[in-house]
This record gives sequence, structure tokens and C-alpha cells, in this order.
Amino acid sequence: MSRRTIQIDLNRVEGDLDFQLELEDGKIVDARCIGSLYRGFEQILVDRNPKDALVITPRICGICGTAQLNAAVLALEQVGRIPVPPAAVRIRNLCLMAETVQSDLRQSFLFFTADFCHPKYRHKPLYEKARAAFLPFKGWAHCGALEYSRHIVEIIALFGGQWPHSSYMLPGGVTTPASQRHIIDSLSIVNKLTRGFEQMVLGGDLETWLALQSADDFFAWLTAKGSHADSAIGLFTQMSRDIGLHRVGFGTPHMLSYGAYDDPDAAGTFPPQHQRLFKAGFLNGDTGIIEAFEQAEITEHVRYSWFQPYAGGRHPFQGQTIPDYQPHSDRYTWCKAPRYQNKVVQTGPLADALINGEALICSLYQAEGGNAWLRQFARLHRTARLLLKMRETLHQLAAHPNAPHIINPPEKDIPDGEGFGLVTAARGALGHWVQITDGVISRYQVVTPTAWNASPKDSEGRHGHWESSLLGLAVDDPEDLVEIGHIIRSHDPCLVCTVHVLDTGKRTTLWL
Repeated sequence: MSRRTIQIDLNRVEGDLDFQLELEDGKIVDARCIGSLYRGFEQILVDRNPKDALVITPRICGICGTAQLNAAVLALEQVGRIPVPPAAVRIRNLCLMAETVQSDLRQSFLFFTADFCHPKYRHKPLYEKARAAFLPFKGWAHCGALEYSRHIVEIIALFGGQWPHSSYMLPGGVTTPASQRHIIDSLSIVNKLTRGFEQMVLGGDLETWLALQSADDFFAWLTAKGSHADSAIGLFTQMSRDIGLHRVGFGTPHMLSYGAYDDPDAAGTFPPQHQRLFKAGFLNGDTGIIEAFEQAEITEHVRYSWFQPYAGGRHPFQGQTIPDYQPHSDRYTWCKAPRYQNKVVQTGPLADALINGEALICSLYQAEGGNAWLRQFARLHRTARLLLKMRETLHQLAAHPNAPHIINPPEKDIPDGEGFGLVTAARGALGHWVQITDGVISRYQVVTPTAWNASPKDSEGRHGHWESSLLGLAVDDPEDLVEIGHIIRSHDPCLVCTVHVLDTGKRTTLWL
């Protein structure tokens, strides 16, 4: 029996991500996901004016700053019971969709599919086609994704003045109304990207793609006469399945979604009356039943994290984030271990689609489970849906040209109290929890999608989702673990949102 320990850096992710793996006879028998950076936004916000969160939290990440801003403003609005007009809700939704679309396209074709060009696959029948499509800065899909996605966030700049790190959402609405010029320019951007997505990614039209309802429908579409098989999603699917990505990377069967995009028709309501266009819920992997989501069921553990210890798990309103670096202990990461109903969960486009009841994704999941290929496939399926939803939202804004974009709160300052803001960011469930005492922030806790997925072991010793998705995986070459890259990148990791202090120890770096 041969056993060895290796440590790797994972590139083509947002932030710094390490893994320490135990291999036994070519299989992974233990895994530790190490978030090696710590930044401390939750400490930065303490003792500040509550509205400072609208400027500071968008800087948590340069990719999902709109989502961070949205979560922050929802939390403050809940504290102050501040209503929002429907037009402002639509503008917020539109901008969040734009940010998600850009992130999904770039993650898919700049980060994920580049691994198909690995020399390991040079004997595969589609290898040369994959290189022609996905080779960084040379492949037609890689370059096309850069070109087609580069303008979509201009929509955020039109309504918010800049991107990234915008602060145009305020308690009660947004700073800018939906002018005719903004709507026309935004429609032009969406329509151009839609044409590019249809041509490059699908090899067909959006409506036909979204009409697919089952696994059989999809594979019939893929093999039908035409350009589908040679499209970006066709090559991605064929290559993924040829190398077996539909048989690995399952992890926990429990899925969590906060729901996506506030319903403008329910504007001015607060949890639990708050409604979403796409459903929230918890898919219990033990029963297969989708249960109602309740944020009170969330806890965070720090038993294996570099934070001041406390027993068990704590809800974010009782949580603390006090760094306590212990490099020579059994603690190993700057990421906490969030749990829902004391269960290890995963979040992201796959969880969102299953909980929302999207027929094609549900059919593929029932056939093969929540594998690495399906997780990435669900991301591109979401892009198609969001492009249509963005166009619909812009037409709704155009239908109400003089609708108010903000309702001034009755008081100048946010009152004392506590509130939370939950949104679906590009990578999944994002939550902000704020408590205000004597006019200033007394506690601020952020739980990011990557915190859910990249969590370490909890107080009961249960591995986090990424860690468990690697256990039992057979690897061909311990010096070049491309299999790890496929599985972890299918989640679109974003460690900059989750942790931040650099460990410069020597390790193996995965192929770029």
C-alpha cells in the first residue's frame, strides 16, 4: 500500500486556493481545502455608519460587487423597514443579471474549458477541436467569450455610474431612473450578446434551447443535423463526457438556494413575505424533497478555521470573526464552515436550477446525479435564461417611463436593529447579516457562496462539499492533478470573497 501527502495550488480561480491531499494507491482518501488569504471586511465595518456598508462591501470582490451591494442594501432596508418601488427592483435585478452573465461566460470559457487543452488529452478524438475552441487567447470560444461578454457590464455603468465597486443602490431604491436612453442602450447590448451566444455557444436559437425538457431532448438536440455538436456547448459536453466528468465531483447531495431576483410585484415587502422570481429552498438530499428555506437554520463553525474558537455552530447574528492564526495546529483555513440544518450543503447554478424546478436540469440530475459536467452545464443554461429575462425586464422598464426609482426613507439614519440581505450571486447563495447599535454597525457577517462550497470540516468532523467531492477520486498522475481542476472549477471558486494573508510555502501548481 502506497500513501503520500501532496499540496497543490489551484490556478484560474478568483483568489488563492490550496489543497492538501492524502493519496493511497492512486486514490484521494483525505482532502483539506485551504483558503490561504484573510482580509477582514467584517472587522472593517464594525463601528461605522450603516450606510458605509454600501461603499465598502462592493469592494469585497471585483467580479460580484453588484451582488455584495444588493445584499448590503437589502439588509439595511430590512432593519429600517424601508420600502422599494418596482422600477428600482427591476433596475437592481437587471444589473445583477448583467454581472452574472459576464461572470458565467468568462468562467466557462476562460477558466473551465481551458483544461480540455491539457496535453493529457492529446490522444482524445476531439482534442484538436477543443484546442481550436478553448486554447487561452487563441481559441475561438475563448476569444469570443472575451469579446461578447466585455460590454454586458456597461449596463451596470449606465445605471450605476461605474463597474466594478458601484454604490448606486440606496435604502429605498437606486440613484438613477431608467431613462429612455439607458433602456435603448441596454437593449442593444443584450441583443448583441444574445446573437453572439446563439452563434458561438449554442449553434442555434435561445428559444429552441430553452424548450428542451429532458435528457433525451438534449442529447437528441446535440446530435441533430446542424452546428450544435460543433458549438461551444457541444464541444464542452462531448469532451466532458469523453473524459468522464459526468461520473465525478458529486460531493454532498444537499442543495441550498436563496432564490434569485426580487419580484417587482412584491416590492416593499420584507421576509418572510419577500418574493423572488426564481424560487428559494433547500433540497434535502436524504429525502429528495425540496423544503422551504429558513435563514434561521444557518450556522457557521470554526473548529478547523484560523479564528478564535467557539463551541459548535453559531448563526451569523451571534457569530464572530476574530482571526487567530494557528499554523501548527489541526486548523487549516481562513474559511469558516457554514451549515444548513446542521448539514453540509452546496450552492450555485445547479442547486438554483434544481430548486427552481427547471425541467432539463432536473432530468439530467435524475439520470446521472450532481456531477462536475452538469454543474458547469447548469451555469451555461442559466446564461440563456438570463439573457431572455434581461430583455423582458428592459421592456417592463420601458412600459413605465415615469415610475419612481426611489422612496426616501422617513428618517435620515438607519435605526438600531438587525437585518439580513440574501441574494443569488454568480456562484450561489450570498448573505449579509448586520446589527446596528447606537447608530453604528456593531456586528457584520458575510457568508459567501464559496464559503458554503469550500468549507473545511465542521465541529463534528464532517468534510465540506469540495473536500467530499474529491474523496475516492482516482488520479492518474499525482504530479499533475488536472482532475482536481475540473471538479473544483466547476463551482467557479471565488476565494477573494471568502478569505485573505498569504502563505508562501512551496507546493505543486496545477497546469495553466
